[in-house]
Amino acid sequence: GFSSFMVVMLIIGTGYDSYLEHKSIHSFSNNISYEIARIGQPAINKAELLDPTNGLTVTSNNNNISNGMKENNGNIAIFNRSICNEVLPPQNIEDAPQLSIWSEVVLSFSVRLNLKTICDQTVGEDTIPTIHGLRSISMAWVILGHTCIVAFKYSDNMEYRGLVEKEFLFQTISNGAFSVDTFFFISGVLVSFLYFRTVAKIDVTKLTMSTGVLSNFMQFLGLLGYRFLRLTVPYMFVLGLAEVSMKWFYFNSVFEPPTLDHVNCPNYWWRNLLYINTLFPVEDMCMVWSWYLANDTQFFILGAVLLILAVSHFRIAAFTLVTFLLSSWFTTGIIAYHNKHMPSMDDPLALFDKIYDKPWTRLGPYLVGMSVGWILYKTKCKITMNKLVVTIGWLTSTSLFLLLIYGLYDAHLHPITAAAYSSLSHSAWALSLSWIVVACSTGYGGYVDKLLSLSILYPFSRVTYCAYLVHPLVIRIMAMKMDSPLHLSKETVIILFLGQAVASYILAFVVSITYEAPIVSLLKICSPKKKKRSYPVAQ
Repeated sequence: GFSSFMVVMLIIGTGYDSYLEHKSIHSFSNNISYEIARIGQPAINKAELLDPTNGLTVTSNNNNISNGMKENNGNIAIFNRSICNEVLPPQNIEDAPQLSIWSEVVLSFSVRLNLKTICDQTVGEDTIPTIHGLRSISMAWVILGHTCIVAFKYSDNMEYRGLVEKEFLFQTISNGAFSVDTFFFISGVLVSFLYFRTVAKIDVTKLTMSTGVLSNFMQFLGLLGYRFLRLTVPYMFVLGLAEVSMKWFYFNSVFEPPTLDHVNCPNYWWRNLLYINTLFPVEDMCMVWSWYLANDTQFFILGAVLLILAVSHFRIAAFTLVTFLLSSWFTTGIIAYHNKHMPSMDDPLALFDKIYDKPWTRLGPYLVGMSVGWILYKTKCKITMNKLVVTIGWLTSTSLFLLLIYGLYDAHLHPITAAAYSSLSHSAWALSLSWIVVACSTGYGGYVDKLLSLSILYPFSRVTYCAYLVHPLVIRIMAMKMDSPLHLSKETVIILFLGQAVASYILAFVVSITYEAPIVSLLKICSPKKKKRSYPVAQ
């Protein structure tokens, strides 16, 4: 029923958008015809004026236009004024006729406008372009890891995994958990950077219509409400899709589903809705991969409190952040040591319920990201560094990346060393990312910055959230539709990964346009910095 409602709204929004577009084009054409007739130049071809290669200057008729204007006693001023102010799109959006609030609401469901926003090849001043590249690469890494997990489970040569895991390059897959740390780090950077930028531009007390503690509380509710509305609609849709599809496959597939979503989702979906599912046993979890959303939301709640506190009591907020960071390290180390966790030998998901998905063990990268966001804000992305510092920074960052991914190959760690690695490795990964973001944002990124800031990555980055939601379903549907096990090889896994990545992003674009983008557009209408949409002419 909800999906049907959304489809109807998409049709209405897209139709209304097309109507306004047609109306603006018609108005544009009529205005030019009227101005030509008023000046009295029948020799001017309207099609030439509309030619985008010529703009509104027809070089072949310049003499005729000039002569005709001289004969019309100064009508050149009338022509220039009408062309610049009535026909051309106004330079200032406030000069254009603005749409009503209800028109804005309907247009929020326009497929054309939302697709145009997603595929926009530019970024705003409040965006860190490097983030788009990091997000896109990390999403591909996540899909690779999940593809391998499912492929191994439904293969007829299970012993092949034992051989592959002994290879050096397989560490890229077995250490795929660092890709999720990248997402935590990015979230921390953006929430801190954008919050301080926003607070510096608007009067928060005027926005909340209150002061003191009440104003801070209203800020907190606003931040939390915006995030909840933005994330939850596509999240709950995919959750329902997971429940229904896995229930169907349970009765119709020759294989057992990899998890019990058809049982857990009807019973425990409310834990997902409240983003607290990581606080319960994994065997009861609906959409196992949604653990990331729960942790990220819990981190956001803590981050929002620290940011609001930092505006008036920065030292207290900084001390609290460091305290939480140290507590996370200490807690993770104790848990790893007590459970004799060996990151160089154990399956990465072996202690899923105790280490992998718990917020108190994964908090470090988020807090490191918040610190980086504050640094970029305070320095306005302008930091002067000499060549020696830049060289040392890149060498250290690269070495740390390689050490974390491949450093444990065939290593035998002491229990204390293993516990320390489990405790500090995630934050160390975030520190390496910190150098990349800072260097690229301040002009010291070189080719790395150019690669991570490629405009072709922007659309894929913008649908990363939906890609994360749907890609496990795409992988599972592939496995459940098979009538016999896979026979694994390196080539098979590569082909599976590429196919899953393409299919996941196609579905992600559909879900984003249908469920995510309309909600984001609706929320932007309520933004204090929102400028009303207008349709002066076709653009």
